[in-house]
Amino acid sequence: MPETTGDTLHTGPLAGTDANAPWQIPGSAWLKIVKRVYRMSGFHELGLLSAGLAFYCFLALTPLIGATVMIYGLIGDVATVHDQMQSIVEVVPPEVARMLEEQLLQIVTTSRGVTGFALLIALFFAIFGGMRAANGMISALNVINEERETRGVISLTVRALGLTVSAILIALTGVLSGGVFAWLQTQTSVYLGDATAILFKWLTWISAVALGSAGFALIMRYGPDRRPAKWRWLAPGSLLATLLWIGVSFGFSLYVAYISDYNATYGSLSAIVVFLMWLFLSAYGVLLGALVNAEIERQTYCDTTVGPTLPAGERGAVLADLVDNRVPSIGDLERRKRRRAEQARQGTE
Repeated sequence: MPETTGDTLHTGPLAGTDANAPWQIPGSAWLKIVKRVYRMSGFHELGLLSAGLAFYCFLALTPLIGATVMIYGLIGDVATVHDQMQSIVEVVPPEVARMLEEQLLQIVTTSRGVTGFALLIALFFAIFGGMRAANGMISALNVINEERETRGVISLTVRALGLTVSAILIALTGVLSGGVFAWLQTQTSVYLGDATAILFKWLTWISAVALGSAGFALIMRYGPDRRPAKWRWLAPGSLLATLLWIGVSFGFSLYVAYISDYNATYGSLSAIVVFLMWLFLSAYGVLLGALVNAEIERQTYCDTTVGPTLPAGERGAVLADLVDNRVPSIGDLERRKRRRAEQARQGTE
């Protein structure tokens, strides 16, 4: 029988505490991780975090599109935008695709005449405007990793800028690679038959999942205020975030098309409501992936951070420094919430 002490249920040494990689964690430990993810999603108010992040993404999306198109638009035109939007329409809800296409066409049309120094200034302000989403993501990841933000304004701004530029470069890589795969699919279907075209279609999706996972892992590693985790400990959550985003996009598209009638409920605001709901569900999937990584890190005693192996308490990350991998009880969570409020109050004095 497990031993009960105070508000905490002790179950002895947890399975998987000696794992040096996520794939070494046994099934019984994964069950504990899933249970903690469910409990901690409520403790961290993952729904509220996702709603806030969706709002910041909504504000940042047009500047981010502008920054991306200002680079890509140097070689793009209206016809190119229409071609690229065909692949996006297959994934996101039609209302979202229509809004994105309108923004893309407007930016492509207006940015063609912007060159030289003016282009650099416009690009700077577009990236600066797009940093809202990066700042929102950093705040959410700090909450999930149970970290307090201690970096200065300059350091935090540089970090957000780096994540924003990385997101733009990943988006450009995805657009360009998608165009290359689409061209190869068309060419090979003509000369080598339909089987080769299907192969390249699968390669397109595999590349998209790999690229998305790499992008989410980059954000989860360098976003929170802590010593970065090793890449292998970020792989499960980043892959889950990518798969959830794809699943949410497909599933919500079907829901909007065949089940719910947003036009009847919201009228002319339906496109914006669908857009925000899609961003909210996407943000929830990404933060859920980050929470999975956090609970995996809580499960193991080994040093999950980069650099030389350090003893617990000196690793520079709250979850990596834990020496007692207990499943938090309701009492633990309440005490932790009061302690966090007390720390915030002392920080303002």
